[in-house]
Amino acid sequence: MVKVTLVKSTIGEVKSVKDTVAALGLRKIRSANTFEDSPALRGQIKKVAHLVKVEEI
Repeated sequence: MVKVTLVKSTIGEVKSVKDTVAALGLRKIRSANTFEDSPALRGQIKKVAHLVKVEEI
């Protein structure tokens, strides 16, 4: 399991990055969501790595 937390704003980011953050279910700063680890999820995290904090659970 992986916990993803939004730590930086998406203001000024391109639409694809904003859409990826929304697809992860993150809306406000410090909002978090838990996912089962998968290659697709890792790809999304890699795209928005500069905005999120990732914790292994």
